[in-house]
Amino acid sequence: MLPNTGKLSGYTLFITGASRGIGKAIALKAAKDGANVVVAAKTAEAHPKLPGTIYTAAEEIEAAGGKALPCIVDVRDEKQISDALESAVQKFGGIDILVNNASAINLTGTLNTPMKKVDLMLGINLRGTYLTSKLCIPHLLKSKNPHILNLSPPLNLNPIWFKSHTAYTMAKYGMSMCVLGMSEEFRGSIAVNALWPRTAIQTAAMDMLGGSEIAKSCRKVEIMADAAYAILSKPVSYTGQFVIDDDILKKEGIKDFDVYAVAPGHPLLPDFFLDEDPEKTTECTYIVSGAAKMDNERRNKEVVIMLYLIGVNCASLVTLTTFAVNFVFLGASPAFKSGKASTEAAFSGPIGETFNMIKGILTPELVKTTQGVYKFDLSGEHPGVWYIDLKNNAGSVASGEPPVKADVEMNLDSNDFIKMFTGKLKPTTAFMSGKLKIKGDMTLAIKMEKMMALMNKSKL
Repeated sequence: MLPNTGKLSGYTLFITGASRGIGKAIALKAAKDGANVVVAAKTAEAHPKLPGTIYTAAEEIEAAGGKALPCIVDVRDEKQISDALESAVQKFGGIDILVNNASAINLTGTLNTPMKKVDLMLGINLRGTYLTSKLCIPHLLKSKNPHILNLSPPLNLNPIWFKSHTAYTMAKYGMSMCVLGMSEEFRGSIAVNALWPRTAIQTAAMDMLGGSEIAKSCRKVEIMADAAYAILSKPVSYTGQFVIDDDILKKEGIKDFDVYAVAPGHPLLPDFFLDEDPEKTTECTYIVSGAAKMDNERRNKEVVIMLYLIGVNCASLVTLTTFAVNFVFLGASPAFKSGKASTEAAFSGPIGETFNMIKGILTPELVKTTQGVYKFDLSGEHPGVWYIDLKNNAGSVASGEPPVKADVEMNLDSNDFIKMFTGKLKPTTAFMSGKLKIKGDMTLAIKMEKMMALMNKSKL
């Protein structure tokens, strides 16, 4: 962990969304230096599933050695921000640092994103960041070492980060564009930077979305707090940077990143918007070298989908965003090449047809590298239980309960299942939106191929 240096002693930080999660972690890190923190957030009363309010956060900040001012602030409301700033200036004498942490997320495509959600994300992420910055800047210009830090990603124009959630990407990149513009506009006067995590970060919201097991694939909020502290401790000349948490900590001399892992040694889930993998592994090297040897025609026609969910994001692979469901095209079984689904009796119906295609790509290599049994509990128009055994013998696919206890159980609507296995719905989107529920061994769901993930319809 990055030690405190006392550089933020006496500084006043205005942190949006500081009642919990990363925002609160940054506040507590600064509090250890004796900083003043304005907890600017909406949560005045405890949420039934998301613990923490502006008042409980303020208590923790003061217990850590800082001073706190809890303020009810919706970053879309100019008056609420202005009132909070006025109170902060009256109590602490000024504002030295602004952390734009408040954010809204909705991972759906254009046709499935209600305008209410679009307005929410643009209102909080983009407008809120711009407005809060605008109102803070007159105070920041009076500080001896002012900083604006936005919790937003590098501006990566790879279309993969737009195609499944254009509205969210636009809103989040709006925060980053504020960094791009304001860092130049106020160069020499205010440092304006962005910070983004390399991997998924464990927060109460993440636990609510993915369950307790997903935490094992995350890093702790402390890595973002340490990275933010490193940025905010730098002089005003350090500006216009799009910083990744572990990059700056490596430069600060941190070598052991296991201390930030919820489960040290466990594969990590990469975050959005980064094309580089969080931790290259020997498995990745093997997969990529194998895929790279193929020509495009073979990749298109001879497919075995191995979803490695190991946090690898390679240029030659098709990437499925946050939880890194990676498709690796290694060549299909003879049955698939010949167009025959299987020598066994074919299943009927739309779900059966999908499983027929899955049977056609089973190979000993797929079983060897996966070693998991997957159960699918489908509801909706085509309800039923199915399983894919990628652990025993040469692998198998069938309807009904698996003959052995499933390592991973996936619950979803049958139509969503079909969409996922035909490439029309990403498992990341389904998971984050609550359409896909996962129980069991999350390591297998991460290491292997969230079998949800889907034989791209153009490949099958």
